[in-house]
Amino acid sequence: MQSVEELEMDLLLEGVFRRFGHDFRGYRRPVLQRKLHAAMRQLGVKTVSGLLERVMHDGFAAQIVLRELSAHPAGLLDDAAYLRALREALVPLLRSCPAPRIWIAECLRAEDACVLSALLEEERLLDRTQIFATVGNESFLQEASSGRFALDRLARYAENYREGGGKADLREYCREEDGCAVFGDRLRGTITWAQYSLATNASFNEFQLIVCRYALTDFGTVLRHRALQLFYDSMPLNGVLSVDPDAGVEAAPFVSRYKAIMPEQGLYRRVA
Repeated sequence: MQSVEELEMDLLLEGVFRRFGHDFRGYRRPVLQRKLHAAMRQLGVKTVSGLLERVMHDGFAAQIVLRELSAHPAGLLDDAAYLRALREALVPLLRSCPAPRIWIAECLRAEDACVLSALLEEERLLDRTQIFATVGNESFLQEASSGRFALDRLARYAENYREGGGKADLREYCREEDGCAVFGDRLRGTITWAQYSLATNASFNEFQLIVCRYALTDFGTVLRHRALQLFYDSMPLNGVLSVDPDAGVEAAPFVSRYKAIMPEQGLYRRVA
């Protein structure tokens, strides 16, 4: 039998889906509980039912809850070892393709897309590569597409980028503006941003690289399978998939469809 809070969560998630079109119903319950409790603390609400009432009638509260449910704590520039592995796997593939396309799914941060632009610029691949960055939450989409991020992150990002194989100082790609770091037009101009839901939308193109880090671990089994199938349907043979190491690629049915390149970094090549 469901607890009262579990029932309240069902009602809130259904309300969010019907009211705003964002579908979190397939997320893992412990993840949802943690995120909803964080939103409750921010809003001073004691029950999930109270949170539902606020979400339905208070736009500010709704934005807090939607952002909390969509957020994940890390980005590509937080992991230097991953950046080095991605560069090693990606560059030979893109050099062999006349017009490569890259999809970064659930891209909540400007730096997660622009770091790939910087990598491609250094490898002389930027001018012929299309980058698509998508995210389900409108607020995160607006922030990320601006190219801005907190200035106090820049030094750490620059160090991680260097350790990850960067051939230039990441700070050369940025300028300071209104207390923020902002990526230059050259890197931002190659990125197409769009709102897109892994829970409800269909494949929209074919990509030589698909990156979806830190999001799939929040998904329940059914939703995670849907996302992995979506990525498979959006990738040609020899395309590279970059996900979390425990995303489920090494389980049926996907284990026969991919060959691990660097499984410790969640990098796989489609082989079937």
